[in-house]
Amino acid sequence: MNISKEIVVSKMEFTGKIKSLAKDLVTEKWNLQVELNEDAHEASELIRCDKLDVRLKQHKDKRSLDANAYYWVLLTKLAKVHGWTNDEAHNRLLRRYGQIERVDGNLIAVYLPDTEETEKDVLSKVEYHLKPLPNTVGTRDGEIKRVYILLRGSSTYNTEEMAHLIKGLIQDCRESDIPDSEIMTPFEKQKLLEQYGIGGENEQTNKGIAV
Repeated sequence: MNISKEIVVSKMEFTGKIKSLAKDLVTEKWNLQVELNEDAHEASELIRCDKLDVRLKQHKDKRSLDANAYYWVLLTKLAKVHGWTNDEAHNRLLRRYGQIERVDGNLIAVYLPDTEETEKDVLSKVEYHLKPLPNTVGTRDGEIKRVYILLRGSSTYNTEEMAHLIKGLIQDCRESDIPDSEIMTPFEKQKLLEQYGIGGENEQTNKGIAV
């Protein structure tokens, strides 16, 4: 029995840099030469593909999934102290220590009713994250609306951004009288120090964090 061989290639990701970029004057298509840092011999299977999806972006170190797990465990403790849901606590942390979403360098703003009900609803959201600004505007109908700006989800954070978020969370836990023994175990303390520089001598001396 003859079985045709199919090319099965999983998603491949590499780091590297562009060596050259030029336009073919005959085909009027662009030729791109990229130098890769990793072994890419498996990518040779893709040569036989007629069409590929190509995406280029500036490299940023990705955060550790262990740090993400630690963040949610600690966030749960903080939420319990204040009587918040985890989603509400997460949105509050993103407002204080998170990153603003920008498109082409511009903020994304929305105008929502300036009511307690709206604020409660926004704090419960998981599909997007909003931060209220001091600004309010009046409509022709006499309704007052508050300006909110869109925040990035923490899943998009690089190492530096995630470290800032975790530092803020640790600070809030200490201010909420959660004992240091519950904030991090010796193993977690060592791991966070190695990967993110969190918990060093400077932070032990001065637990306050500039925001």
